[in-house]
Amino acid sequence: MKDQGKQAQAYKSSGRARRFAALVRKESYQVVRDPSSILIAFVLPLVLLFLFGYGVSLDTTRTRVALVVEETSPLTRDLAASFEASRYFSVVAGRDRREFEDELVLGHVRGIVVIPAGFAADHAAARHPSVQVIVDGSDPNTANFVQNYAQGTVANWERQRMSEGRSMPPAISTEQRFWFNPQLTSRNFLVPGSIAIVMTLVGTLLTSLVVAREWERGTMEAMMATPVSAAELLAGKLLPYFVLGLTSMTLCVLLAVFVFDVPFRGSVAALYALSATFLMPALGQGLLISAATKNQFLASQLALISAFLPAFLLSGFLFEINSMPTVIQWITYAVPASYLIPSLQTVFLAGNIWPMFARAIAVMFLIGCMFFALAARSTRKRIG
Repeated sequence: MKDQGKQAQAYKSSGRARRFAALVRKESYQVVRDPSSILIAFVLPLVLLFLFGYGVSLDTTRTRVALVVEETSPLTRDLAASFEASRYFSVVAGRDRREFEDELVLGHVRGIVVIPAGFAADHAAARHPSVQVIVDGSDPNTANFVQNYAQGTVANWERQRMSEGRSMPPAISTEQRFWFNPQLTSRNFLVPGSIAIVMTLVGTLLTSLVVAREWERGTMEAMMATPVSAAELLAGKLLPYFVLGLTSMTLCVLLAVFVFDVPFRGSVAALYALSATFLMPALGQGLLISAATKNQFLASQLALISAFLPAFLLSGFLFEINSMPTVIQWITYAVPASYLIPSLQTVFLAGNIWPMFARAIAVMFLIGCMFFALAARSTRKRIG
């Protein structure tokens, strides 16, 4: 009797394994046959990555500014030459700031740098001469860039004169060092962040569309009529998209390193551990949306609103979370991408910092378990 029980249990386990393998094989065939899956998994990530890599840049280079030198002297000409040689500015020279006021209002120049009359005399008398920077405050980011770069140009000019012994050194000098991204290239943190956005789209949008399509066609109900359990059904449908998401991520990482020249200082193990864990909430959210809506159009809209927009706006990808209102900061704790993006940026630029990665992996795993529990509960209700 014991041998018969063991044989029955082994046959039951073997049958469950065969059913699960058949589900995975069937879903894999559907992925290969479906052009929209290939489009979302491979073509859309390439478009987004090239858009963020080349089309989106937070670096202000060759900004058009007006340079007004009100008094001509060797000192002011030397300072003006520093602005003209700067890679951050494209300089239009003039003698009166009123020449460029309309240009500033119309946006033809992004700022007016004024070297005032008396600059040389104040500098010779050590009276701390000033340089005026006029910017358009309606665009705060560009205004801050122009102001900061103008101050940096003046500071570099002053340091150069000190090194040549033509100026008295200040009481305190500041030397800046930038870790991990010495050139301050925005692409180096935008491209790793965009990989998280791509994985959000591949995981949530693709899963919600494909499963909702089966609800619309009635094939989901047919599968529920089989002996397959809800857990086997969910796992069998999600495993191919899990592999598809990791494949899409791998493609994006190869492009980031070999096309966009983003440094990769971490380990492949950390990269895949973070990415695989992130796909849990992404896939679970897509599955929950499809089970709740059973409609492709509605599922796609909910996926974009509940997954893509929070990942894009509330994850720290473009906007610093600490600068957001307190209520919004609390909301970001529920956005899985807010844990993946800084972790990916760290893997690329800084290396392996496992205490940070462990916290991110734990939180993303918990969020994923919540989504899967809700999706399984919703699916069981549909079966009943």
